[in-house]
Order: sequence, then structure tokens, then C-alpha cells
Amino acid sequence: MKELLEPYTFIILIAIVSFFAISVILGIVVLLKVKKLEKKSKHFFSGKNGGDLEELLNKNIENIHKMDDDIQELFKASNEIYDLSFSGIHKIGLVRFNPFKDLGGDQSFSIALLNGDNSGIVISSLHTREGTRIYSKSIKNSKSEKYTLTAEEEESIEKAKNIPKKEEKKGK
Repeated sequence: MKELLEPYTFIILIAIVSFFAISVILGIVVLLKVKKLEKKSKHFFSGKNGGDLEELLNKNIENIHKMDDDIQELFKASNEIYDLSFSGIHKIGLVRFNPFKDLGGDQSFSIALLNGDNSGIVISSLHTREGTRIYSKSIKNSKSEKYTLTAEEEESIEKAKNIPKKEEKKGK
């Protein structure tokens, strides 16, 4: 066996020395990285609350959970407000007109009061020499289900439906 290994002794010795040198170099690199990490961790854990870092992290996690609950409540409230916004009157269209040419001025009017679904009421006032008459018609989806709408009433509904939103007004 000795005779088989003798010609390769020099190669085996070089391989062992190379392996040892590589191990020493890798050990030094790892040691430098550990020192650098140790230096960073000393800086991170030093100071007033350095020892209480786990407690601080736990408090932050609790605060995040509380904020998440608050956000969920705000989201529910926002949805309720959004749903309510469709039921309240917030679209108004007004048209003044003169139904009779012999009477002076546009003293008659038609006003549409609509909600977010374009449903609500149209109130019309016709002014004559004998007096003023007021009519109302219920509106559902921009149409009257029971009565025929006059041109002025339809115009007031269109004006109410086409009220520009805040974002559109700012752009002008």
C-alpha cells in the first residue's frame, strides 16, 4: 500500500495544504462578517430601550391589530354612509319658464329633487293671472310612472342628473 501512495505523496500534501489554506481564508471571512454583524447588533440593541426590544415589538404588533380593527370599523361606517348617500336628495335641477306668452316674466318653474338613483320628486308651479297652481310627480329612475312629464319637467330632471361632481368643477 505504501508503494502505491508514494508517487502521489506530493500531490496529496499539496491538496491537504490547499484545503487548509482555503479553510483558514474562509474562517477569516466568516469571522469578519460575524464581527461586523456583532457591531451592528450592539448599535441596534444599545440605548434606552435596547433591552426591551421584544416588548416594544409586541406593543407595536398590538397597536397594529387595534388599528386594523379601527380601519374595519371605519370601512363599515364608510359603506353605510355611501349607501345613505343614495337615499338622500342631493341632485337639484331648476327650470324657470313662461307657459303663457301674454304674461310677463318667467314666474313659473319646475324643480327636480333627486337622490343618487335618480329617483325623487318633480314640483311644478304654473303662474297665471287667476293664481298659481302647484303640481308634483314622483320620479323613479328619471321617469314618472304615473303621469306624463312636461318638457320643462324633463329638462329639470336632466339638469339634476347632470350636475357636475366636485372633481369636474375643479378641472374647469
